[in-house]
Amino acid sequence: MEIKIYTDGACIGNPGPGGWAAVILTENDKKELFGGERLTTNNRMELTAAIKALEYCNNNEEKQPSFKNIKIFTDSNYLKDGITIWINNWEKNNWKTADKKNVKNVDLWKKLRELVKLNPIDWYWVKGHSDNPMNDLADKLAKKATPI
Repeated sequence: MEIKIYTDGACIGNPGPGGWAAVILTENDKKELFGGERLTTNNRMELTAAIKALEYCNNNEEKQPSFKNIKIFTDSNYLKDGITIWINNWEKNNWKTADKKNVKNVDLWKKLRELVKLNPIDWYWVKGHSDNPMNDLADKLAKKATPI
């Protein structure tokens, strides 16, 4: 079964109050997930959106076949490149960047790393605010979830 997930994060100030959202599409269902934090960063909200979406998919095994083909669409290069390119070196280098600094948001990267091991996932970057209806919906939900 194919699952398409559109994720987004939002923040008022950086750091500041923020929201995250995921729109999960299956063959015959659409699920909207969202939430927020009073003090966070935009990047933390981008990561949280992907984590919450994957947790939802993995916790609904009775509704979904155990083998899933998951496609995640994000307008965050930080999220996409982090999980598909940078994370292997970060992990190999004891969660240090190429210039020997601590990786930011390491708690969320580790959680996301474990979740992506459970299903095959293809990651796609989409341009934000460019009339992609599901990305626009995720953006709207993330902003709505931001505590003010």
